Amino acid sequence: MIGVFDSGIGGLTLLKEMRHTLPHENFLYYADTENVPYSYKSTEQIKEYVEKAVIFLRNEGCKAIVLACNTATNVTIEYLREKYDFPIIAIQPAVKVAFDNNSENKRILACATPVTLKADRFEKLINSLDINHLVDRLQLPSLVEFAENEQFDSPEVLKYLKKEFSKFNLENYKYVVLGCTHFTYFEKLIQENFPTLQPVDGNEGTARHLKNTLASLNLISHEKGSVRFAESGKYVKDETRFLRYLNRES
Repeated sequence: MIGVFDSGIGGLTLLKEMRHTLPHENFLYYADTENVPYSYKSTEQIKEYVEKAVIFLRNEGCKAIVLACNTATNVTIEYLREKYDFPIIAIQPAVKVAFDNNSENKRILACATPVTLKADRFEKLINSLDINHLVDRLQLPSLVEFAENEQFDSPEVLKYLKKEFSKFNLENYKYVVLGCTHFTYFEKLIQENFPTLQPVDGNEGTARHLKNTLASLNLISHEKGSVRFAESGKYVKDETRFLRYLNRES
């Protein structure tokens, strides 16, 4: 079984991709709904929440754990990998995908939570690609709350995006990096209302990395494939909401 952690329902967009890539794996999805959103939490709080989830998932028998939360990745991944000896896969903003496909050499708009965009790990990623001169950062914390409230295409969401995107001349951009799994729910809305922007996220690359890691450790399963859900340390009895998000057309 593979454990998947997110602060809320954002990681279901990654879970959907992983189930497509690894259809015979069993997944246990952990949403920390008691503490979502993480956007305004301290690093110590986030570290405490994430480690609690990791311990829960490991105790439930997960052979590997995926951090489907960019904020959690930036705060905890080095700490967790140093402390625990099982595979921990972590998503990160897909700025490399945007850069590798940026044949027109346009600017890249990286959107994420404040914690992610201010993190040393994100800066190291940008610097490793030597693209600091091409990347602009945009904090969109309210998108997490919109997603948690299932407001994917409401007038309020569009008004918020128009206001935030108006800070930039979008003609100078091609790729908008959705650096939070919650943001993927708004990909269609962005494409329809900001046609010069092409959204990219880290879901496909993370799913592929998980598969390669499991294969290298001879941990690929060939079972029927199932998914269960937990919220802040307790198994979910009514899975309706999670399944609605998981099966939603993005």
